[in-house]
Amino acid sequence: MQKIKVFSQVVPFSEELSNYKSAGKSIGFVPTMGALHAGHISLVKKAKVHSDIVIVSIFVNPTQFSNSDDLKKYPRTIDEDILLLEKAGVDIVFTPSVEEMYPKNTKQEKINLGKMDKVMEGRFRPGHFDGVVQVVKRLFDIVEPNAACFGKKDFQQLAVIQYMTDYYKLPIQIIGCEIIREKSGLAMSSRNMRLSVKQKKDSLAIFETLKFAKENASNYSPKELKSLSKTYFKKSNLKLEYLEIIHPVSLIVLNSDWVEGAKCCIACYCGEIRLIDNIQLTPIILKS
Repeated sequence: MQKIKVFSQVVPFSEELSNYKSAGKSIGFVPTMGALHAGHISLVKKAKVHSDIVIVSIFVNPTQFSNSDDLKKYPRTIDEDILLLEKAGVDIVFTPSVEEMYPKNTKQEKINLGKMDKVMEGRFRPGHFDGVVQVVKRLFDIVEPNAACFGKKDFQQLAVIQYMTDYYKLPIQIIGCEIIREKSGLAMSSRNMRLSVKQKKDSLAIFETLKFAKENASNYSPKELKSLSKTYFKKSNLKLEYLEIIHPVSLIVLNSDWVEGAKCCIACYCGEIRLIDNIQLTPIILKS
């Protein structure tokens, strides 16, 4: 097993990367906030397929937390994370401090996302996507990867990052990777480690509701299905924050008409722990 290289400062990290780039190696990048699980490792595997060298960053970004208590309680398992990444064959891990990521006079990256940050996460977490754009743009500027992998569980985030990449005309392939689920169906998340055994069982209502929506999509309009799905969810012990049926690119809420690849997205609380998930409701027709 190759020894993994760990950098916490931008300058030596960039110097190491320049050696690989000078040798013509392609760079695959997986940004994370740590507390890694099998879902993150699936991103690493995808990055290995698309590149010669795989870089993983571990940085709990304070600018995308609207709740300071959530930031404080976010799991931090750096030693275990690095061991897991080494076993997965990652070449380099970048673990910067807040000061290293955001030195004085750092330019605030803020772009007009239109309606993309006005629904779902953007509506309930004001400023969240400003933080996402800021940290991902900063990481992209440091790493300059050929490809970057993101999980589809954070579907709105993936859409925003693709929009940001197009906006800045960055030569980076954004690769969306499928949701990895526990055997129960619960989407893997770093926050799952904060759930009790009972809460994990209660949280299965999320995936059950999404399956209900998918199974009934052909029988109702998006607006009708949204109402029925919310009623279905009410049987659970969870507190619903939102359930929306949206266009997969613009994120516009669908009402009367279906589109290819329509998504049902959900956010809820299990106790004080916030969980999100989504499912594709309608197929994407491949053009010949």
